[in-house]
Amino acid sequence: MNTTPEKVKCLIIGGGPAGYTAGIYTSRANIQTVLYEGIQPGGQLTTTTEVENFPGFPEGISGPGLMTLMQKQAARFGVDIRPGTISHADLLKRPFTLTVDGEHVVEAEALIIATGATARYLGLPSEERYRGQGVSACATCDGFFYKGQDVAIVGGGDTACEEALYLANLCRKVYMIVRRNVLRASKTMQQRVLKNPNIEMLWEHQTLEILGETNGVTGALLVDKSGQQRKIAVQGFFLAIGHHPNAELFTPALHTDELGYLKTQPGTTQTNIPGVFAAGDVSDPRYRQAITAAASGCMAAKDAECFLTGE
Repeated sequence: MNTTPEKVKCLIIGGGPAGYTAGIYTSRANIQTVLYEGIQPGGQLTTTTEVENFPGFPEGISGPGLMTLMQKQAARFGVDIRPGTISHADLLKRPFTLTVDGEHVVEAEALIIATGATARYLGLPSEERYRGQGVSACATCDGFFYKGQDVAIVGGGDTACEEALYLANLCRKVYMIVRRNVLRASKTMQQRVLKNPNIEMLWEHQTLEILGETNGVTGALLVDKSGQQRKIAVQGFFLAIGHHPNAELFTPALHTDELGYLKTQPGTTQTNIPGVFAAGDVSDPRYRQAITAAASGCMAAKDAECFLTGE
């Protein structure tokens, strides 16, 4: 471990849409900026094959391609982009002291946390095999690719219901796989789902395996509470069983909501500690889109600029 900490004006943690956008804005404001990309440079978009809903790309763009462009743009304006993961953070006094990979110590005057969130999966080997080839944790992102086809979605909460309804407007049929015999969603969302003719409820079912071929998903093997198995033919398999915000490293000092997302002051990206800002999915339990993450990265950069200049 180095004994003399490196001094940084603004440190950004996370190399996704929020982090790169924040870096573009801070560096263009002539603020010395260092960005550590973390364990997944590019964030969740690097697992998405095609992005068609990000403005400015009428023909669409691959997820990795979009993140490469954002990274290059941030680097063009002078952001010092580095590999590395923050292993320790002391946010109780300024400058904030952070340790990278257990070795390098950085002292930052302002900190932007853009570490994102991780989608929860079932843990099946076939799930990993077909991720990006029919398996997705974002219906809003990938549902369009299955227009007119049959799909399945796992989950029973409000998010699952919202995404099932979204898919039902695009797809021929939506199987909703629910582990229990009731939905956890609000009464209004339950009614909408149960009344939709394109949605078939598979109560008290669990997924044993996702079936597929070289070109992607072809179906799923399910089992009900009695142990009886059945196969369904689907081209898309969606997970809506929640996300896990990557915020544990900071929660001893920063406030979170009941789901673990970092809390910010309304209308800003400011956390409960002055000079520490949160952007992107780590503080967004609702939208979780690349465009909203990028927008909040801009907000965090502007908030950090005002903080550093004393405005």
